[in-house]
Amino acid sequence: MTEYALEVDGLTKSFGGRTVVRDVSFRARRGEITGFLGPNGAGKTTTLRMSLGVITPDTGTARLFGQAPDAAGMDRVGFLPEERGVYRKMTAEAVIVFFARLKGVPAGEARKRARTYLERFGLADAGRKKIKELSKGMAQKVQIIAAIVHEPDFIILDEPFSGLDPVNQALLEQVIRDQAEAGRTVLFSTHVMEHAERLCDRIILMARGQKVFDGRVEEALARVPRQIILGAPADYDLETVLSGLGALERMGEEDGSVIWRLALAPGADAQGVLRALVDAGVRLTRFEPRRAHLHDAFVALVGEDAARPEPVEA
Repeated sequence: MTEYALEVDGLTKSFGGRTVVRDVSFRARRGEITGFLGPNGAGKTTTLRMSLGVITPDTGTARLFGQAPDAAGMDRVGFLPEERGVYRKMTAEAVIVFFARLKGVPAGEARKRARTYLERFGLADAGRKKIKELSKGMAQKVQIIAAIVHEPDFIILDEPFSGLDPVNQALLEQVIRDQAEAGRTVLFSTHVMEHAERLCDRIILMARGQKVFDGRVEEALARVPRQIILGAPADYDLETVLSGLGALERMGEEDGSVIWRLALAPGADAQGVLRALVDAGVRLTRFEPRRAHLHDAFVALVGEDAARPEPVEA
């Protein structure tokens, strides 16, 4: 038995002469949460569709549980597509039961799970309402439940946080953690790096159809120079005082002080910077060591231009 729920090798796809995914390879290890990240238009959705056999790649292969995607393998997968859509004239509970039954869950167990999940997602009073009577966010939660109600071995969620308010985003984060703790593999795509930073064991960063990073979150963050936000009156020559300790960037002014961002040089640390400033008699109005985030790592890897969304999602 392979240790990976999903293995893709060299996936490439073009539409109308435009290459939207180019030579992408990665693995989703069993029992881990993997984030598939990048701006809108980076090729994430097309890659996921090729991974599941929904779209045929121009070149490359995908293996689901060690084999080419087939019906038996897909029964072990829970998939939330980017395009939301459930049967609007069915009740929320009926939709969930229907998808559970499609995956082989007995009718009584399907109803029991549907009610449990509806309560878990704060939808206990919405079970008998038709989908068309629910808000967009409530309908999205029903579709998320439908993707996981059969307790699949592998869960793939394409932009699952889109359209949810902050409270429900936090709820979904906990649901993803619960699924991983139950031994399931989770792969989710998102353009919002904060979710992945909190949740993921591993991340794959995409930009303009290509993979630019594949590794653990801490490895990505290590690519970012540590930073300090400084504030001082304009009459101090901080570039001279901090020569050799890092690269200064003027950010603006605040309450009569100039605000700077210092990207620390290799080997430099916050204590050394503070010591140099104190020794030079600089009157600091602000000194804030800044923790790196995944967005910073992404920009450091691909540059500001590639980190921006493409006009059309691929």
